[in-house]
Amino acid sequence: MEKAEFYRDARHDLPGPLAGVRVLEATTSWAGPMAACLLADGGADVIKCELASGEMSRHMPVLMPGTDLSFLNQGVNRNKRSLSIDLRRPAGRDLFLSLAARSDIIVENFTPGTLAGWGLGYDDCRKVKPDIVYVSVSGWGQFGPESSRAGYDPTAQAASGWMALNGPRDGAPCKAPTYIGDDLAGLHGALGAMMALHHRDRTGEGQHVDSALLDAVLFQSNGYLTLAAMGEPTPRMGSEVTVTCPVNIFECREGFIYLAVALDSHWCALCEVMGRPDLATAAGFATNTERVLNREAVNEAVAAWCRTLPAEEADRRIGAAGVAVAVVETFEDAARNPHVLERAMLQDATLEDGSVARLTGPAAKFSRTPTRVRHAAHALGEDTDDILREVGLDDDAIGKLRADGLV
Repeated sequence: MEKAEFYRDARHDLPGPLAGVRVLEATTSWAGPMAACLLADGGADVIKCELASGEMSRHMPVLMPGTDLSFLNQGVNRNKRSLSIDLRRPAGRDLFLSLAARSDIIVENFTPGTLAGWGLGYDDCRKVKPDIVYVSVSGWGQFGPESSRAGYDPTAQAASGWMALNGPRDGAPCKAPTYIGDDLAGLHGALGAMMALHHRDRTGEGQHVDSALLDAVLFQSNGYLTLAAMGEPTPRMGSEVTVTCPVNIFECREGFIYLAVALDSHWCALCEVMGRPDLATAAGFATNTERVLNREAVNEAVAAWCRTLPAEEADRRIGAAGVAVAVVETFEDAARNPHVLERAMLQDATLEDGSVARLTGPAAKFSRTPTRVRHAAHALGEDTDDILREVGLDDDAIGKLRADGLV
């Protein structure tokens, strides 16, 4: 399918499928902001509340090249409006509640109990908006023996068992190179918000949505928690998997490929490509069960062939046979990949300092209500006056709040 055909019925008068949904966000770092980012990318009007100092992602390296702006903040807070307000003070609390009364969803990711201590917990917010959907993203969840502990992405990877399985077979446990726990908890927070919003639209009932990093990593661990609970070993496999073979990284004359043979028919096709049709029916090679038990020999047969070719040529030949394969590329390679660019996974956005950067685009594509990076992350408090006017404050009242240091 051509791109134009996919979007042939697209409408351009909406920011996305969540147009009209109002979200109020009080978050920091990555997991909570990611939940709200997904909603903002979907077209929701997201108001992000921060203290006057700005949340931590505004100040963390790496900086966008040629700017003083954190790439973390630019990546996860695009498509949002920025409100600078001190939620710890009674007047700030009251302003937040005024905004909550006009919102469909609240997203927060402070340590459980923090916002409740400021008078902004779920029970406080539903007093002003009974059908509010209140999403809490945290390390360990809103209840349970560990719920009050601080939690970050690597602690969820460690506690879940995920980290123990990551890394080379004979090496130490290793965290993921990206914030996989944060990303998954944010994803489940946004998905939970949509589920709860659907329920609200059907019944008029709001609710509290609890998305924990630990739970999200466990849920997305392919059933390994179930296997472990039943006493089935879950060995560390490095770049391989337990259930099929060959599924591994192979060094080529120049570069590496990753090859995944899932079916015996794919193995037969690979054998033809390698010029070894005899291996398609040879003992120890013919069936997946045999290959799993004969990993070393199978891997060496494939490796010997791969060493004779550049990675791009091996990829071309194997791919042409219908077998799943990819050259192992860097993110720099991916940023130049024509397919990545055609999929709009990099989109130009003007940053608050006037420079232009290529921000990562939304993953899901919508044929009728396309989504995009509408604007980069706003400067801290850029939208404060406009937002406060929406809840009825005039310029004099806003000026007094500024003079008092509240906004």
